[in-house]
Amino acid sequence: MVRKAMLRDMIQLLTVVGIVIALNVLSGFFFTRFDLTSEKRYTLSETSKDLLENLDDVIYLKVYLDGELPAGFRRLRDRTREMLDEFRAYSNNNIEYEFINPSNQPDEKSRNDLYRQLAKQGLMPTNIQIKAEDGVEQKLIFPGAIMTYRGQETAMQLLKSQMGAAPEQMLNSSTEDLEYEITNAIRKMTSVRSESIGFIEGHGELTERQVADMAKSLSEYYRLERVTIDGKLNSLVSRAEGDSGAVIFPKYKAIIIAKPDTTFTEEDKFMIDQYIMYGGRVLWLVEPVFCNMDSLRYAPSTLAIPTSVNLEDMLFKYGVRVNTDLLQDARCAAIPGPSGYVGNQLQWALQPWVFFPIVIPKSEHPIVRNLNGIKLEFTSSMDTVGKADIKKTVLLSTSDKTRALRTPAQVSLDVMVEEPKPEQFNKRNLPVAVLLEGKFESVFKNRLTAALKESRDIKYRESGKSTKMIVVSDGDIMRNHINPDGTYLPCGFDQYTSQQFGNKTFLLNAVNYLCDDMSLTSIRSRALEIRLLDRKKAEAERSKWQIINVAIPIGLVLVFGFVNAYFRKKRFGSISSKAGS
Repeated sequence: MVRKAMLRDMIQLLTVVGIVIALNVLSGFFFTRFDLTSEKRYTLSETSKDLLENLDDVIYLKVYLDGELPAGFRRLRDRTREMLDEFRAYSNNNIEYEFINPSNQPDEKSRNDLYRQLAKQGLMPTNIQIKAEDGVEQKLIFPGAIMTYRGQETAMQLLKSQMGAAPEQMLNSSTEDLEYEITNAIRKMTSVRSESIGFIEGHGELTERQVADMAKSLSEYYRLERVTIDGKLNSLVSRAEGDSGAVIFPKYKAIIIAKPDTTFTEEDKFMIDQYIMYGGRVLWLVEPVFCNMDSLRYAPSTLAIPTSVNLEDMLFKYGVRVNTDLLQDARCAAIPGPSGYVGNQLQWALQPWVFFPIVIPKSEHPIVRNLNGIKLEFTSSMDTVGKADIKKTVLLSTSDKTRALRTPAQVSLDVMVEEPKPEQFNKRNLPVAVLLEGKFESVFKNRLTAALKESRDIKYRESGKSTKMIVVSDGDIMRNHINPDGTYLPCGFDQYTSQQFGNKTFLLNAVNYLCDDMSLTSIRSRALEIRLLDRKKAEAERSKWQIINVAIPIGLVLVFGFVNAYFRKKRFGSISSKAGS
């Protein structure tokens, strides 16, 4: 009997060992990973996998997120490490990384030198509080990474700032965006720039220097050109001879019209219209009201006046009306302005400037999801109009305390010292950026000249291919500040508060979306649920859960002890009685 039991145990042991060995052998031929989380947080998208499988050289990351950190940053660090392990597994070990504590330097000079170097490379520092023996200690960290590939370097920010969001929400959003940020950085460094973007000029648009920072960022994805239409039929579309005749196609994947201030001719409008009809995409950054801050340098007030560049009928036909009002918003940026008098001396300080709204995206659309606040200047409201088959998505809108001024309107620095009247800010969530998608109808339908209609060079279309466009009622959203020495600040950087707004990220996402970069867009659409502790609820129910956590385990042990003693007594009592009899 004992021999049979030993033989059975030996067979079971050998079977288990054999299965383990077989699985290890098979794992060398087949690669798979299992993700048992409900939202598949450890599963990479097919876009990321394809990108990693095609890597032909090592990408090295220095992640500056290590050392003694608060719980939220430790979670971000651990999730980053887990994500990089996933990337390495699918890249045939072409992803290598190390975590570095930038504060762990031999002396203060070395530490400050490293801080300056990281800031110069593009990593934004964050101040955190660490509990120390003698109280609370301030510590500077750089929650980001420097990625290196074939001699190229790029900075990758891991912590995403969001105005008005709690620290837990920002860390949650940053964790959600980890795959997107890493994949995007790898793509920028390894991809071939095959698509072209055209910056339209010739109508007073922002100059090359005024959009230098945005152009630099876009050039990491696309080839850029400055384009003058000037009524030329081949300025925006190309013509090729095919088997079935001439084929017309867009010359640029997308064009950007950034703050024009002079009138578009009908010929130029026709070229843009036909570019759209043949599937071209447009980012419109238009301003229906003219107002300039430079005027306030020499006078206490200026006039905001409606202006026209002859694009209103086009935008209306496509599905949006840009109004000629001027918006004020209680949620706004600050500029230097009069703060009152001390004696007879006028004092200046940073004051809220209601004409510069800060828009915090609420939409879950991939273009604006998890973005920081976006700074606008002298913007106007918009209405969606036209056919129902054009899909219209509001991407950006003002706060729930907005005022719309009819123009002409006086713009005065006095609004800084005057107490705002709440009853005047009675508008809510006015659209300032709209995405239009669908098959648009030509603006020139039923009013085209015979010469253009019969032109072989353009092959006029009165209804378009499926395409998309984005309309923003502020041209300055793309403009970077130019310093007196000729250098320029990043797009969306506030020179007065040294705050980086989300303008650049919004515009990059907008152009990527227009250019059908759906691979990256799909990654940004993913939502990971991080189950954070509700501190208010925990504090309110503290006593209840203390009782549950202390009393119930003790009670279960006592119940188990009594039950066990009862059955033992019953069992052994019966045995004793039998033995006695």
